[in-house]
Formats: sequence, structure tokens, C-alpha cells
Amino acid sequence: MTRAGPLLRKRWDIFCRVVDNLGDIGACWRLARTLSKHHGATVRLWIDDPSVFIHLCPQAESDSGSWHLDGVAIQAWTDSFPDVEPAHVVIEAFACDPPDSYVQAMARSDPCPLWINLEYLSAEAWVEDCHLKCSPHPTLPLLKYFFIPGFSAATGGLLREPDLLLERDRYLTRPGMRQSFMHGLGLGGLPRSTLLVSLFGYEQPALPELLEIWAEGEESVALLVPEGRIVPDVARFFGAAALHAGMRRERGRLIAQVLPFSPQEAYDRLLWSCDLNFVRGEDSFVRAQWAARSFVWHIYPQDEDAHMHKLEAFIAYLCIGLDDRAASALRKFWSAWNGHGSPASAWPSFRAALPLLGKHCAGWCESLAHREDLASDLVRFAKDRLK
Repeated sequence: MTRAGPLLRKRWDIFCRVVDNLGDIGACWRLARTLSKHHGATVRLWIDDPSVFIHLCPQAESDSGSWHLDGVAIQAWTDSFPDVEPAHVVIEAFACDPPDSYVQAMARSDPCPLWINLEYLSAEAWVEDCHLKCSPHPTLPLLKYFFIPGFSAATGGLLREPDLLLERDRYLTRPGMRQSFMHGLGLGGLPRSTLLVSLFGYEQPALPELLEIWAEGEESVALLVPEGRIVPDVARFFGAAALHAGMRRERGRLIAQVLPFSPQEAYDRLLWSCDLNFVRGEDSFVRAQWAARSFVWHIYPQDEDAHMHKLEAFIAYLCIGLDDRAASALRKFWSAWNGHGSPASAWPSFRAALPLLGKHCAGWCESLAHREDLASDLVRFAKDRLK
């Protein structure tokens, strides 16, 4: 399988296993589209659970297991993997291990493809030592490179479309766009002083105590809850057996509305519209940073609290240059939200710090935007290796 010619150097295969419901495939789908649209790459995205992709991308209406959308070929990754020619660049997302038959085909290629393990995002110090390091296959003449997104110049960039921030600013500055979006969610006519909060997270046993604080407080709070794992905790507070998309509940000064799962572009607009965004995992976590709004990260839990080291490492980055009192309030609330303390007890100080935190997050976003984005980093690395 010999390849020649500049056009063939644009072929990329991305492999993705759906682990955390929508986070992994969400990030892979964004990356695939960005490579295709902004870098001219020919991209195949292999997914082991196409039903989740259909949920994420409603225009993929058929259940054929094969689509061509936004310049990307999306293929079902089945046990009986087809005999296909490997691309010049092969990305296994989050150590998902491509099919053995495909790896064998990579080894027979001349030249061998550039094989990249795209790792999870982290702010931990070890990332800088491992980024771009390679590991030889135990039996085949193949090298696998580790590519790790991060927050320093010695790591990979963050996933960001080139026009994302301009699109955000247009949305926020054009008269009526935010109001129109909120009206479309069924929340038109809210008082201007209402605190708008989006809530996307994992299961949260402590949530009802926080909702009680909001319901009994002096401030009106509108809680927008995309469908997901935290919705049953909202239902528990309102004494409902279940809550589904479109349902709305009120208690005291709190309004809560469950939103249907929306395409990625609509979720971005939700983040841009809210004063405070609760996010989880990696994909929504990164999008919250590009929203330049205050946010709270529900990190994916790991055994023996290993995830708390990752959380603390990011907090240390985020709090650089932040007022000590605001930084303390952020640390306390984020830690409580992740199971180490009471979110309800930590809320008053965090709420008082929100105006300052909002300005700080806007500056944080601006500083991140000066770095090259993940797709551009990957393309540059591939060009250097495939000369």
C-alpha cells in the first residue's frame, strides 16, 4: 500500500470509543470537523456506538452506520472491521486501541502512518514530560506518539474552531439575540436581575441543598438543565418522580427548566447566555472556558480520588492573578461540588465572588486564545513528521 502525492497526505482516521456518553464523541466530532473545514483534511471518524452520534448530531437521521456530514465520513466501528487502507495520520482518541486488523495494515504500509494517541486534557505537571513522546509497538514496526492537550506552551492546545470567539462576540453584541435564544427556551420575560445558570453534570447528591438555598434566597435564579445524569437530582428536589425535556418547575425564587439535548452550536449559545455554567468531563469544560463566563467543573470521578489531583492542578492555573479571597471562594466551592464539602455552605462566598470571577474568566479565555488550537497543533506536528 504505497502512497504518493500531496493530496494523500491530507487523509486522517480518528477512532473513538463512546466512554462517557457524549464527552468523548463530542470532542472527536469537533476535531474531525475542524480538520476538514479549516485544514483541508480528508477525515474518517470511526465510532463504536453510532446511536450516540445520532443523538449528538440530529441530521444523521438514518441508522445505516455510515454518514457524510460537514465534510467528514462517519463510520460505525464494528467487531467485523472492514479491510480499509489506513490514513496517513491515525488518531486513537483517549487510548481506545484501533482494531488489530487496522494496526496490522498500518505496519504493512510504506511509509507507515503517523500514529497519535490523543490523550485527555490535563493541567498536571507530568503532562509536559509526556507530550509528544513516542512508544514503539511491542511486535510491529510502528511508533505511537502521545499528544496531550494542556494549558502550557509545552503541551498541545485546546480544541477551538478559528471563528468561535468571533461568533461568540457577535452573538453577545447583536441586539436581541440573547433574548431571542432565551425566549426559544421558554424563558422569555425574566427580570433582568435574574441569575441565569446552566447545569450539566454527573450525579450530585448534594444538589438539593444548594437548590434550597437558591429557592429561599433574595435573588431570582433561572436554572437551565440539559438532559443528562444530573436531572434526577433536580427532580428529587422538586419531589418529582422524573423530569423530562420541556418540563418546568418553580419553588420560591428558583425556576428550573429541563432542556432537550441540543446540537453543539446551541449548547455554545447556552453557555454564552448564562451568568454561571456548571460543566462536566472535558468537552463542555473546554467550551465553558471559551464562553468567557464564570463556570464550575464537575470532573470525571476516579478511584481513590485520583481526579482531585487533576482538579487542583487546573485550579492552580486558573487562579493565577486572581484576588486571594475570590480564589479561596472558587477553590472551596469547586472542591465541594466534587464531593469534598458542602456546596450549599460554600455558595455565599462563591456568589459574592462571581462578578470578579466573571471578569477573571474572560481574561483567562483571552490568554488561552493566544495559543495555537489543538487541531492546528496536530496539523503542524503531522507536517513535521510526514515530510
